[in-house]
Amino acid sequence: MPWSNQNGSDGNNQGPWGQGPRGPRRTGGGGTPPDLEEIIRKSQDQLKNALPGGGGGSPIFIVVIVLGLLALWAYQAVYTVQPDQRGVVLLFGKPKADISQPGLHFLWWPVEKVEMVSIVERQINVGGNSRSGATQGLMLSGDQNIVDVQFSLLYSIINPQNFLFNLEDPQDTLRQVAESAMREVVGRRPAQDIFRDNRQAIADDVKTTIQTTMDTYGAGIAINTVSIEDAAPPREVADAFDEVQRAEQDEDRFVEEANQYSNQKLGQARGEAAQILEEASAYKDRVVNEAEGEAQRFTSIYDEYAKAPDVTRKRIFLETMEEVYKTSNKFILEQSDGQGVVPYLPLTELNKIAPQGGSK
Repeated sequence: MPWSNQNGSDGNNQGPWGQGPRGPRRTGGGGTPPDLEEIIRKSQDQLKNALPGGGGGSPIFIVVIVLGLLALWAYQAVYTVQPDQRGVVLLFGKPKADISQPGLHFLWWPVEKVEMVSIVERQINVGGNSRSGATQGLMLSGDQNIVDVQFSLLYSIINPQNFLFNLEDPQDTLRQVAESAMREVVGRRPAQDIFRDNRQAIADDVKTTIQTTMDTYGAGIAINTVSIEDAAPPREVADAFDEVQRAEQDEDRFVEEANQYSNQKLGQARGEAAQILEEASAYKDRVVNEAEGEAQRFTSIYDEYAKAPDVTRKRIFLETMEEVYKTSNKFILEQSDGQGVVPYLPLTELNKIAPQGGSK
């Protein structure tokens, strides 16, 4: 049999690949390796025989190769831009003017290629590491105080071409510009503004400065928000600064309490003054009304007196006596026959008896 010679020593007993099957490799020598070119040639022949047309299928094989190349070219030439992306097409490395919007697009590969840029809002954090030994966030305020500022900014890419090709590292440039802008704005203001009083105005000024600088560089970036996350003194003076802050808070609290006390007393005094004015006005109205009433009464009595003097005089006398006797103690004695009448009238004793037995 052709495969009976396992060691391949007989040149007439060879397998279909040009030599018989090799036995297990032995240390220190053995069979020769197979011919690689012969294996490739045999594989090509088998592939040709498997294609329609048998051994004469060379043109079809070429067509298959061409179709494969066309499929590879189409795979490279057709690309998709996602909704949160924009594409910049490069012709021989030079960007074209048109920006690829979301959707399916075509380019002439390999002379053209596309660079994708994400337009999702991005964030950069600056500062806030001085307590761990870094000095990125340490800044000098306008009143010569050192503050540690930590802030962040949100930005979007509005011009993908400028973002890709005008700056070597746009994000690092933006970080440096943001830090420089914050130092400039903080250096013009007192430390109290950055600590507590006017953070929003500082953030707005920093945003404007960053945007102006990046527009000068042509970075294609829009600054959306600048937010100051934290502002604190350096750790070396943190205790002293906290003490100052507590003193200022106590001062503000005392001033507020004094204002509250002042407003309370002032409101009370104004209320009392208004009450006195109301009472005086009411007393004035009452006295005036009483005087006018008395005047009208006197006038009406005088008119009646002018018509009938005797009758009016008698009526006035009776009314006057009625008013006099109404509030005075009265003792009424019945006249007897003269027997048993005491020679004097004990008014003191009668006054003691009068509240119990009534007037007599």
